[in-house]
Amino acid sequence: MRLRPVDRNGHVQFHEDRGRAGGHAKNASPEANRKARRRCGRRGVPGFGHGALDHRGQYPGRRRVKALENRVSCMGHNAESNKALVLTAFDTLFNKRGYVTAEKFWSPRYIQHSAHIPPGRDALFDLVRGLPQTLKYEPGTIVAEGDFVIVHGRFSSFGLPVDWIAADILRIEDGILVEHWDVIQDEAARESSKSGLPMFGNEFPK
Repeated sequence: MRLRPVDRNGHVQFHEDRGRAGGHAKNASPEANRKARRRCGRRGVPGFGHGALDHRGQYPGRRRVKALENRVSCMGHNAESNKALVLTAFDTLFNKRGYVTAEKFWSPRYIQHSAHIPPGRDALFDLVRGLPQTLKYEPGTIVAEGDFVIVHGRFSSFGLPVDWIAADILRIEDGILVEHWDVIQDEAARESSKSGLPMFGNEFPK
């Protein structure tokens, strides 16, 4: 949602931005994220304070509206850039097995909370190296707020009898992945699903 200038009655005009979610892959690089953060600030936006939205004394008239516009723009940009970063990083590591390129997306001091993965970036990469080449990662719903991204996805064809459905939670700092949590479940077939609905996507696994 983008803020427009005030009308003649002093009301702020709103406009919904219906651009594609996730952004473009070229905007997902760590350097692009760092540039965005330098422009917008890690915790805020240039020209806008950290208190309540009423900044009448500091930003009279159109200056106040412009500050609001900047804040909304930067919040949206950071969220979309962070989502694109996670999607690109996961595709690079799990699907393309691009370990050298993936190093640009993961911090060397990567903090791991998963019960399935040893600590550190190298341990994650070594785990992927040891999995069959048939491993496939499919992302689904993805949301972002602040420095955090949550992506719901499926890991399939990696040597277990059933696929995994995972909610991966990533913390991003300075344009790279620095911390990770996950919630993992075996994907249920139609016969064992009490809800009668697939856990991922629109179809049960075949």
